[in-house]
Amino acid sequence: MSTTTKKTKEKASAAKSSAAAGARVRIKLQSYDVRLLDQSSEKIVDVARNAKARVVGPVYLPTRRRLFCVLRSPHVNKKSREHFQLLTHKRLIEVHNPGPEFAALLSKLDLPAGVDIQVRL
Repeated sequence: MSTTTKKTKEKASAAKSSAAAGARVRIKLQSYDVRLLDQSSEKIVDVARNAKARVVGPVYLPTRRRLFCVLRSPHVNKKSREHFQLLTHKRLIEVHNPGPEFAALLSKLDLPAGVDIQVRL
């Protein structure tokens, strides 16, 4: 057996072991309501700590601010306008070395309807 195949096999096995040791789950939450978002993030952090995983966060991500300018009257008074804004609040939670029980607990978690959740492995 040549030394190049030994080295590639060693690198592959080292990569597998480091990937298993450094496994992480990134959870991104979005909502228009800050209170719902904070409650949901606290629930997820509690579930992760109960599963004996290391938790980083919740990290406050920049709030997306969308502005809308609307005419008050459809036919006259072009200078009279109203301004509305839509704020999208975001949080990021990182869970390091989650066990198999974390996935089960996270799927059973009851989150409010106004919170969008994205889970990345």
